[in-house]
Amino acid sequence: MKTTLYHNPRCSKSRATLALLKKKGVEPKIIEYLKDPPTAADIAAIVAKIGASPRVLLRTKEGREAGIDQLDGAPLMVALAAHPAALQRPIVIRGHRAVIGRPLENVMAL
Repeated sequence: MKTTLYHNPRCSKSRATLALLKKKGVEPKIIEYLKDPPTAADIAAIVAKIGASPRVLLRTKEGREAGIDQLDGAPLMVALAAHPAALQRPIVIRGHRAVIGRPLENVMAL
């Protein structure tokens, strides 16, 4: 099954998630989301696969710094596409499900 990792190589949690996936024999498609930001439609698809509010994808400090911390729904997804540093990381997508890899155990649920 295809696995995608929205990855920030500077993030220890993201590196740990990549290492875990590889240890389990999974070679994910890696998207360095700061270099190749997801679109609002990509974010909407991730939100649907997580099954929660778009707010679960918002990093508190970075969202506040970007001035998007009070948004929700479609406006937040558009803002996250414009401010990818405010996205939670890492995000792992496998099939019709997605998780945020914080804590790392979330990845094991996939």
